[in-house]
Amino acid sequence: MWEAIRAAQVPLLVVLLAVGGLAKLASLRGDDERVLGPAALVPGAYRPPVVALAGLAELALAGALAVSAHDVWKWAAAGLFAISAYVLVEVRRRRPDAGCGCFGEVSAAPVGARTILRPVLLAVLALISLGVPGAGWEVVAGMSPAHAAALLVALTVLAFLSPELEESLARMRYRAPCEVRPVPPERALARLRASAVWRSHERMLTSVEPYDSWRELCWRFFVYRGESQGRRVDVVFAVYLTGRRPAVRVTLVDPELLEPRLGLPEAPGPEGTGAAPDGEPPADPPGEPPARSPGDDAPGERAGRGAARARDLRESRRVSAGH
Repeated sequence: MWEAIRAAQVPLLVVLLAVGGLAKLASLRGDDERVLGPAALVPGAYRPPVVALAGLAELALAGALAVSAHDVWKWAAAGLFAISAYVLVEVRRRRPDAGCGCFGEVSAAPVGARTILRPVLLAVLALISLGVPGAGWEVVAGMSPAHAAALLVALTVLAFLSPELEESLARMRYRAPCEVRPVPPERALARLRASAVWRSHERMLTSVEPYDSWRELCWRFFVYRGESQGRRVDVVFAVYLTGRRPAVRVTLVDPELLEPRLGLPEAPGPEGTGAAPDGEPPADPPGEPPARSPGDDAPGERAGRGAARARDLRESRRVSAGH
């Protein structure tokens, strides 16, 4: 039985290291701006490399344990978990509001005693597995009821030491509405440039990058300089911030009259057809007046007035600075 307990720790370490490494790498592309784990102890410019290095190290160690039975990898795992425990103690002392980041963004709860005890336990399990003759895949291939029972006990203890389960349940019960959900402008810009609306209006743009951008509720607006029928115009794109195929709208704004030219037809495609993104109300068909209550602005009108407000504000600031 003792041999089964020792052997069962190898695949457990492989899975936890692989999941933790992948979650850390995925957090680099996530929307969460919170600083987690060892990244909380370094200056801002070094945080992404630190997270990437930790994730890659865990993935490399998981792969080594999966294919090799050499004890050097188990010693390395024990050392990694011991260092992790020390780092978490420092995070708790210096940044008590920061999460451990052990499993990426889901590990956002402040570091507590349970979070620190978990890597200590994993280091002990890695030491227990020293001398096990088989690699991780060999243990899984020869799994017996004794191995499964030992694995189940270890998982139960680790689940008790994992606040991530509570965080995951809380996320399942409540999801922030689109209006307050953080979405990086870069992601909205990428969605815009992948849309049919962008391709159909790209030829009239005279600037490569937007010179203005803002967010209103679930829409992100981008303003480009352009030219239409020999006149200088502002091309204002509106990108819906949720859904697998988010709606994209466009309007032209005359920078001299500060009035939007509405009713421009949009290019065909999922973004311009008015398909409802993930259960949201469908967009208004091109060429038809939008159905809305008094005081409710269409995206194009809001885009035009928003661009005008932004220019007026910048102009007033320049005038004030001149005086």
